[in-house]
Amino acid sequence: MEKRVEFARMNGLGNEIIVADMRGRADRITPAAAIALNADPAMKFDQIMALHDPRTAETDNYVSIVNSDGSPAQACGNGMRCVVQALAAETGRKDFLFETVAGILDAHEHPDGLISVDMGKPRFGWQEIPLAEEFRDTRMIELQVGPIDAPVLHSPSLVSMGNPHAIFWVEDDVWSYALDRFGPLLENHPIFPERANISIAQVTAPDAMTIRTWERGAGLTRACGSAACAAAVSGARTRRTGRTVTVTVPGGPLLIEWRDNDHVVMTGPAEWEFSGTLDPSTGQWVRDERGAA
Repeated sequence: MEKRVEFARMNGLGNEIIVADMRGRADRITPAAAIALNADPAMKFDQIMALHDPRTAETDNYVSIVNSDGSPAQACGNGMRCVVQALAAETGRKDFLFETVAGILDAHEHPDGLISVDMGKPRFGWQEIPLAEEFRDTRMIELQVGPIDAPVLHSPSLVSMGNPHAIFWVEDDVWSYALDRFGPLLENHPIFPERANISIAQVTAPDAMTIRTWERGAGLTRACGSAACAAAVSGARTRRTGRTVTVTVPGGPLLIEWRDNDHVVMTGPAEWEFSGTLDPSTGQWVRDERGAA
């Protein structure tokens, strides 16, 4: 089997993504390869979206997701938009149906280039998120950072969008919080047996909010699509917002709709940067110099 596979380096609102073409192969991108790729400043990324042959009838592809620390991820909304753009450019098609660990996702590229991805249904049960102990109401749980009598962050909303999320609500600027310091502690808190994505969210209007996210397995990120979905759903669930919200992440805005069928649909852009080939076992890569970065 040919060792090297083609990849496209892309981003979704600054969420750095590698789309790797693993179709026709039985192997996987190894954790060691992901770590080696991320160690190279020219390839530092948030997630690898590995495109495989379909496993389920009527789906187009199976997509596995690897974080920059080599750990697996269940969901990545910004990465899925990058996959759609790459496949739309290759095939001329606009509609796709993918299978991931988180379930079956459908996606569509619009005439203006924006891409909508159906992220599925949110899950709120403590065992579904999952949590290490029972909380009957996950709209707000007892968890805080800082002194008991004056916590810096407290009472997050919890939800699974295929991966676990904790949303901490704040009244002031999300940039005034040291998420780089709090994020690793909260991601690895014992209450989260599978770790968690940690977001700080400020509602700015009934249909708008701003968030920053510490992404499980990747760290601070300019955009996390599943976190934007989790924040929007949690905003509606706690009656802070309506069910259609523009969520502004550091990389820009995403439109999130929690539809009447309980599905969450995310719409936003994707951008190609450069392409090349890589070895999925070692992470060694070569850039294709055709086109500009």
